[in-house]
Amino acid sequence: MSAPTIATAREPLGEVAQSFTHLFLSRVEQSPDRVAFTFPERSGMGKLTWGQTADRARRIAGGLISLGVDMEERVAITSTTRIEWLLADLGVMLCGGATTTVYPSTGADDVAYILSDSKTKVVFAEDDEQIAKLKDKRGELPALHKVITFDGTPDGDWVLSLDDLEALGAELLKDNPNAVDERVAKLGPDSLATLIYTSGTTGRPKGVELLHSCWAFEGAAVDATGILKPEDVQYLWLPLSHSFGKVLQAVQIACGFQTYVDGRIDKIVENIGEIKPTFMAGAPRIFEKIYGRVNSMSEAEGGLKHSIYSWAVGVGRRVARAKSEGRNPSALDSAQFKVADALVFTKVRQRMGGHIRFFVSGSAALASDVAEWFAASGMPILEGYGLTETSAGSCILRPDSLSFGSVGEPFPGMEFRIAADGEILVKGPGVMRGYHNLPEQTAEAFPEGVGNWFATGDIGELDELGRLRITDRKKDLVKTSGGKYISPQSIEASFKAVCPVASQMVVVVRNYAGALISLDPDGLKDWAEANGVAGDAAAVTASAEMHAYLQARVDELNESLNKWERIKQFRVLPNDLTVEAGELTPSLKVKRKAVQDHYTDLIEDMFSGAAAG
Repeated sequence: MSAPTIATAREPLGEVAQSFTHLFLSRVEQSPDRVAFTFPERSGMGKLTWGQTADRARRIAGGLISLGVDMEERVAITSTTRIEWLLADLGVMLCGGATTTVYPSTGADDVAYILSDSKTKVVFAEDDEQIAKLKDKRGELPALHKVITFDGTPDGDWVLSLDDLEALGAELLKDNPNAVDERVAKLGPDSLATLIYTSGTTGRPKGVELLHSCWAFEGAAVDATGILKPEDVQYLWLPLSHSFGKVLQAVQIACGFQTYVDGRIDKIVENIGEIKPTFMAGAPRIFEKIYGRVNSMSEAEGGLKHSIYSWAVGVGRRVARAKSEGRNPSALDSAQFKVADALVFTKVRQRMGGHIRFFVSGSAALASDVAEWFAASGMPILEGYGLTETSAGSCILRPDSLSFGSVGEPFPGMEFRIAADGEILVKGPGVMRGYHNLPEQTAEAFPEGVGNWFATGDIGELDELGRLRITDRKKDLVKTSGGKYISPQSIEASFKAVCPVASQMVVVVRNYAGALISLDPDGLKDWAEANGVAGDAAAVTASAEMHAYLQARVDELNESLNKWERIKQFRVLPNDLTVEAGELTPSLKVKRKAVQDHYTDLIEDMFSGAAAG
């Protein structure tokens, strides 16, 4: 059977709400007393039912109306993921405004650009650090009327507390109980809901206009797949400033499950064991870290325990691979897997809370080796795909149709087409209206006209079942001096699967392929202890033992690559890549140009003819 060039979903799309706000109010009406959110508080665990959530969101909406926010006027949120973020966004939706999302790590200049370009009228700012950026640029923001802070210091004038805003809303609703309902009645599918600015990996951020129909569709589409149920429990840590986070919000409302909200990345491992979620979404780096940590800890134990672990993983991979290929595992593998599961994988699942049905991965490529390991452990990863311009979610693997390296089948209502040059084209209700104030870029993104096929800039292919596989970004394909194309992303993902201590690999191509490698701090510590290498992190990173270990892992990687793709030289970075240094986006994607600019000297040395270092 030949691979198709067009794919649609196997499931029909059900009814789509009139707007995201109507979707939310429908959920509140259906299950007002069910717990919607749990979250950390100083005194312990906080919780809100759907009804309580609606009450607070209505007061916030009333407060925004009293501050003069009109239909589709922009209200920004610059904060980490927390319950107040969700309440603020719901308040904006209920008052008929449009949310402009701003990553809290965004510098003052870019914050000013985003707020100015969007003509934002009110900003929800998490703390004094975020307020300081706004005060510094206040003269450049004539449209900005008020700042509402979650944890910062109110000044009684320009900066109000969230409590102050809710008090304003309560007063307005006391005098005019129908004020919010009147705004909701004006909302329709074509009303602007969100402006999300692209992460800026390739230049100045572009504002993506996403309508209420986009988010209402996202919720309905995932609900139609039947993947999630009201009984599920989500652990939400992803940045809500990112479209991936907003999708999870829409899906929760559509399906009605409970969500634990805590954006502190350093608390994920600790929290997941206590919260015991049934699913969690994340970027591949999170799953790579879990995979790498378990593997490095096993290597550090050594002896019989490591031998049992390695045997169990081998059995688990064979079983997982057979199932993904539509085959039954052999009788021997099936029998051995029961033993492997009891000895090893049960313990891995318990570390993750013991209730995980699956994980969801998106925003970058996930190595097949990592996906196989999680499937073997009984916690399969459902890879998904989409862009900010397609409301993040456009396709996802179904639990009954795992295929390692694939991002799955289209959402109900979405269509995929592979162009003659391999570019992935997308069409459907999740696609943006266009780029804010950028008609030329909008026209470029829709070669056949706005509302038709959206050109993603990604290269991919469809298998015989209509599942999509991403091979690279169109602009990232690099040609060597010999005329051969190299796909950096797939090489980088494969390396992180074979090297537990690696955090990132950034492939650089000139006349041949070289690589910059950064090390994971936790993995580095485990490796040093296991290999008896003394010294601080800098000393271990620079040690001959570490270089030899990395060379062996690069050699292992090269065995799986074509001759022209192989990494001939590498350099080890002195530190891991970070969001704060501008080397990663908040969704943990590598900013390739920024990394290359930061480490120009290392790159020049790598290609100068010196021996690999």
